[in-house]
Amino acid sequence: MNGSAQIDYVIAERRRIQVEYQRRAREVNSDRYAVWQPASQFMLDGRNRKAVGMLHEAGVFPIGASQCLEVGFGAHGWLSELIGWGVRETNLHGIELDPNRAEKARKILPMADLRVGDAVDLPWEDDTFNLVIASTLFTSILDPRVRVLLAEEIVRVLAPGGALLWYDFAVDNPRNPNVRGINRAELRKLFSDLDGNIRSVTLAPPLVRLIAPRCWTLATLVEAIPLLRTHLIAVLIKE
Repeated sequence: MNGSAQIDYVIAERRRIQVEYQRRAREVNSDRYAVWQPASQFMLDGRNRKAVGMLHEAGVFPIGASQCLEVGFGAHGWLSELIGWGVRETNLHGIELDPNRAEKARKILPMADLRVGDAVDLPWEDDTFNLVIASTLFTSILDPRVRVLLAEEIVRVLAPGGALLWYDFAVDNPRNPNVRGINRAELRKLFSDLDGNIRSVTLAPPLVRLIAPRCWTLATLVEAIPLLRTHLIAVLIKE
């Protein structure tokens, strides 16, 4: 990063996000997204199946020796999923702004390289990773300049032939002004140096919470309607 103005807006956005983390910890019931909730199970299952299929289809599904990074891994994000896919724990890397979330993840994955820091300045060399994951991350960043800086850092550390796995919502949440959806056009613009597929996924969460606990099959049928899906999943490859 160059110039004090740029540093100032990065600091301001970082502070805003940290305050929002604190608000969510106070106000959002932790059970809302717990894995035992049928809605959470439904969304995770659909997301993961789509990711596996797209990575395989693109020829970039990670193997045991793949070096993988998750930016904003939270309490452990996709990293545990990658172990299930066969990636060695010692090849898992991550960066997280919130030290409390990072500490929880370290207890789950003690052999992984999990760091606390700001992702606009990733502490890894160029062309390091075969797979970089950005999941429900960019929509929490409201300053478009910070989004661009983060995208540039992801591309920098991604190895040639490596892939970005993206999962995030594409529509605004009218109940939460602290997030902003990213549509296909903006996603393509952020990662104009990468090429690959973008698909819609995930039935709108309010509908999932209404339907999935009552009838999983009905939720699956409703999710097949494109207009009712709120998220994008993408596999974008660095040439």
